[in-house]
Amino acid sequence: MGKVIALANQKGGVGKTTTAINLAASLAVLEKKVIIVDADPQANATSGTGFDIRAIKTSIYECLVDDLDPKSIILNSDIEGLDLIPSHIDLVGAEIEMLNQPNREYILKRVIEKFKDDYDFILIDCSPSLGLITVNALTAADSVIIPVQCEYFALEGLGKLLNTIKIIQTRLNKELEIEGFLLTMYDPRLRLSNQVVDEVKKHFQDMVFETIVQRNIKLSESPSYGKPVVLYDAASKGSVNYLNLAREVLQKNDKTKIANAAKIIE
Repeated sequence: MGKVIALANQKGGVGKTTTAINLAASLAVLEKKVIIVDADPQANATSGTGFDIRAIKTSIYECLVDDLDPKSIILNSDIEGLDLIPSHIDLVGAEIEMLNQPNREYILKRVIEKFKDDYDFILIDCSPSLGLITVNALTAADSVIIPVQCEYFALEGLGKLLNTIKIIQTRLNKELEIEGFLLTMYDPRLRLSNQVVDEVKKHFQDMVFETIVQRNIKLSESPSYGKPVVLYDAASKGSVNYLNLAREVLQKNDKTKIANAAKIIE
């Protein structure tokens, strides 16, 4: 049975979609079967995985609102073992349409259960909000990765997100865990970046991933080519960072025999 990991932070621009795409691609490169569920109406995970969002006729929206079988819309990416359930701008209206449905917080969980056994990992790319679809994602998930950018307002809003997670753990999903806090957009030349790293590690300690995703031009360019960075430039710092993160996730979930000392690629 696959592990469902949501990538959530109601703050925009922190690297949720970049992480969803590149962590999924790196796990697939490491021979795991992975699917991204694009639960963001902006559909950036869909386009960033190489699909033309203008050509998407059916998406996660129809699965949530019309009970469409999700297996009928799964797309295969250019990386063997990496699939996608696409999003669409229509998803903006899904929350309103879901309001009157019974057990509305569990709709996405029921969708994912239809294909969960076919994958090692299911990554849900959440929108930058704490609305009903994000609540659905956290209710469906086994764990959550929280990207935190190494910038001035890094910790702003984290309290609200953690409070939401606590409410969901109490009322909707007792099994939900925090997979880890992922520091992103790190620039080692900036004192501020190092201060944020120290602050986050002081607050969250062992819950912070060892891997830190650095600012990298190849990582920024790859979405415009519809490719994960591991396909766009496998030797880039961004690619190495996400391969390290993938190995760390595998190690944390006992899905690899890699020794701790061999975990980090130089």
